[in-house]
Amino acid sequence: MKSKTKYFLNKEQINKIFDKANLGQLDSYYNLGAGEFNSVYSVRIGAVDYVLKIAPRDGQSVLTYEKDMLDVEIKWYKRISENTDIKVPRIYFSDFSREIIDAPYFIMEKLNGVQLNKIESNSMDYKNDGPIAKLAQMAAQIHKVKNDKYGYEQNSLQDNWYLALRTMTENLINDAKSKGRKCRRGKRLLGFIDKFKSILEDAPCCMVNFDLWAPNVICEKTLGGSYNYAWIDPERTFWGDYVADFVALEFGKNFEDKKISIESYNAVADTPLVVTEQLKVRYYVAEAYIALIQEVEKYYRYTIFNFGWYRNVVSAKLIFKRAFMFLQSVQL
Repeated sequence: MKSKTKYFLNKEQINKIFDKANLGQLDSYYNLGAGEFNSVYSVRIGAVDYVLKIAPRDGQSVLTYEKDMLDVEIKWYKRISENTDIKVPRIYFSDFSREIIDAPYFIMEKLNGVQLNKIESNSMDYKNDGPIAKLAQMAAQIHKVKNDKYGYEQNSLQDNWYLALRTMTENLINDAKSKGRKCRRGKRLLGFIDKFKSILEDAPCCMVNFDLWAPNVICEKTLGGSYNYAWIDPERTFWGDYVADFVALEFGKNFEDKKISIESYNAVADTPLVVTEQLKVRYYVAEAYIALIQEVEKYYRYTIFNFGWYRNVVSAKLIFKRAFMFLQSVQL
C-alpha cells in the first residue's frame, strides 16, 4: 500500500547492500507492497530468495513509538525464536551505519508460503476455524515470556501497565498535536485510563505482539492439506497486558464473544483466561488504544486521497464507539 513513510531503493542501492552483506549480486528483485510503514523487497540471488526490509528515511516524520522500531524488531525475532516454537525468519544481516542509505535495514530469510489473508476461505483449516485457534495458541506461547517493565523498548519502560499505557497514549496525543491535529478521543481515553488506574496497575507483564493480523502470518500448505504457520513483522511488540493480543483475534467481536480464541488460548495457556469485568476493562482500554493508533497514524502515512486514510477513519470510529460504550457503563 502507498505510504509516505516508505523508502524506495533502486537496483544499484540494493546491489550495494547485498554486496556489503557478502551475499552476492542480485539476479532479480521486486517490491513487496502489502506493508504500510517500511519498504520491503523480495530479492533473488542464484536459487536463494531473501527479504530486504528498510526503515523510513532518516528525518521522515513517524509516530513516537515507531522511532528505532527496526532495531527492536530484530530483538523480538530473537526472543520469539529462543522462547517458543513459532517459526520466524532468520536474520542474515543488519546495518544501522547509514553508509549506503540514510536508513537502517536488515536482510532476512524469505519464508515459504503465502500470507494468511490470501488463503482461500474454503480450505481445510478454515472449515475448522484453524487459523483463529492456531493464532490464539501461538499468542499463548509468547505470553509465557515475562518481564518486569512495561511498554515499548524503543521508548521509556514503566513500572506497571497503567503508567506504560498512559505514556503510550500521551505520546500519540502529542504526535497528533505535532501535525496540528486535536485528539479529543485520545484525551477521553486518558480519562478512562485514570479512572481504571487500580485495575490496570494489576495487569501482568509479558510479550505482546499487538499486530496479529492475517497479513503478518505466513502459511505453508502441507501434504495433508492443512497449513504450517509462521510470523513476520513483530515490530509493534511491547511488554504489557496479554489481553491486548485479543484485539486482533476475531476482530470486530465483543471480547466475551471471542469463543474460539478464548477456548483455544485456554487449552495451552499457563493461566487460563477468565472473562471478568476487570479483564473486560483491560481489554476495551487496549482496544481503544489501537483505535487511537489508527486515528493518529493516518496523518503520518497517508493523504486524504489514499484508501488508508478513509479505512483508518472508519475503523477507528467503530472501535472507539464499542470500547467507550463499555468503559462508560462500568460501575466497579
